[in-house]
Amino acid sequence: MEAIVVGGGASGLMAAYAAAEKGCSVTLFEKNEKLGKKLYITGKGRCNLTNDCPPDEFLRHVVHGEKFLRGAIYRFPPAAMIDLLRLHGLQLKTERGNRVFPASDHASDVTKTLEKMCKEVGVVFKLNEEVRKIDVLHSTMRGIITSKGAYPCDAAVIATGGLSYPSTGSTGDGMAWARELGHTVVPCVPSLTGLDCKGDFSAVQGISVKNAVLTARRGGKVIFSELGELLFTHYGVSGPLVLTLSAFLCRLPVGEVSLSVDFKPALDEKQLDARLLRDLSERKNEQMKNVIRGLLPAGLGSFVLRAAKIPPAKQANAVTREERLRLAGALKGLALSPVSLRGFGEAVVTSGGIFLNEIDPSTMQSKLVKGLYFCGETLDLDALTGGFNLQIAFATGFAAGENLSREKTRRSG
Repeated sequence: MEAIVVGGGASGLMAAYAAAEKGCSVTLFEKNEKLGKKLYITGKGRCNLTNDCPPDEFLRHVVHGEKFLRGAIYRFPPAAMIDLLRLHGLQLKTERGNRVFPASDHASDVTKTLEKMCKEVGVVFKLNEEVRKIDVLHSTMRGIITSKGAYPCDAAVIATGGLSYPSTGSTGDGMAWARELGHTVVPCVPSLTGLDCKGDFSAVQGISVKNAVLTARRGGKVIFSELGELLFTHYGVSGPLVLTLSAFLCRLPVGEVSLSVDFKPALDEKQLDARLLRDLSERKNEQMKNVIRGLLPAGLGSFVLRAAKIPPAKQANAVTREERLRLAGALKGLALSPVSLRGFGEAVVTSGGIFLNEIDPSTMQSKLVKGLYFCGETLDLDALTGGFNLQIAFATGFAAGENLSREKTRRSG
C-alpha cells in the first residue's frame, strides 16, 4: 500500500504514523521548511495538545460535528494520545481544566516527538515541496502532482488544515481540492477569536476582569451566558470568555447580537445598590473615578462611569439617585455592540470545511473518491478551547491512518 499524506501538522503526522506503524509505505509532503509549524504557536508556544477527559465529556465541548466525531473519539480518546506520547518519551503535565501540556512548556517537543515516532516506523518526509493537484481518475485516487514532480499512490490523506493562522501555511488548499473533486465545502469563518465592538476602547485596552458574566442575546433571546475572564482590547473584547462565545457566534450575523457584562455577579441589584450607597456616603467628598476603584480595576471605572453618563470627576455627594441606579445598571449589564469577529490571522481555529455527510466517519475516507481521505481542520469540525481541537486532529488523523493499514491487510489477504 503506497500512501501519501499531504500536510505535516497534527492530523497529518498522526495519520502517517498510524498507517506506517501497521506496515504501509508512507510519504508525507509538507510545503513549509519544517513540520508542525502551527503546533509551534499553539497554547502561546506551550502547545495545549489535548484535554484529559473521557470521550463523553470531550464530545460536550464539540461545537460543530459532535455526532460525526463520536466514533473516532471513542476509538482514539485523549487517554490514548497521552499514553502514546508518553510511550515515546514525552513528559506531560495536566493543568487547570484538564489541559495537557508538555512538561517542558515547549511546543517544539510535541512536534519533535511526533516526527520521531513517524521516522521510527519508516515515514519518508518531503519538506519544501508543495502539492499542486490531486490526481483522480474515475473517482479513484491515482496520485499527486507537486512543485517537483508526480507521485503515484494507492491512497492519499489530505491534512492541510483550515484557514486560521495563514502565516503557518494554512491557506485552505485541501478544501479547494475537495471542491474541485465534487465535494461540498461549508463556508469557513474564524472561531475562537476576539470581537470587534463599536466604540473607543483605547482607555481600557489591556484590562482583564476575572469572574465576570458575559451574556449574548439575539432577538431578545439569551444564546450564551457564562462566568469567566474577559479582556478588553483596542478593538473591543477578547479573553477566554469571548473566545468561547465566538465559537457559538461564528455562524450567526454578529451585528444582530448584543452583549452585556455583569462585573458583580455575586451581588444582586439590591445588594449592589446598598454597596454603592455605602461607598458614596463614606467617600462623599471624593471624585467618582476614585470611589469606583473599590469596585473595578483601575482604568475601567471611568469607562463604566461614562457608560452610565456620570462624569468621572463628579463628586460622590453630588450623585443623584437616578445616576446611582444607572451606575448599578452599568455594573450589572455594561452594554457592548459587536460588529464582527476578528479575522483568520488571529483565530485559533477555522469553523467550516468539507461537508461531513460526504465523509465516512469511521475511516475519514471520501464517499465520492475511493482512496482519498480528509482529516483535521479540513473537515467541518470545531470545538471550544482547552486542547479539544488538537485532539480532534489527532483522532481523525488516527482514524484515517488506521483504515489505510486495514486496506493494506485486505489487499494483501
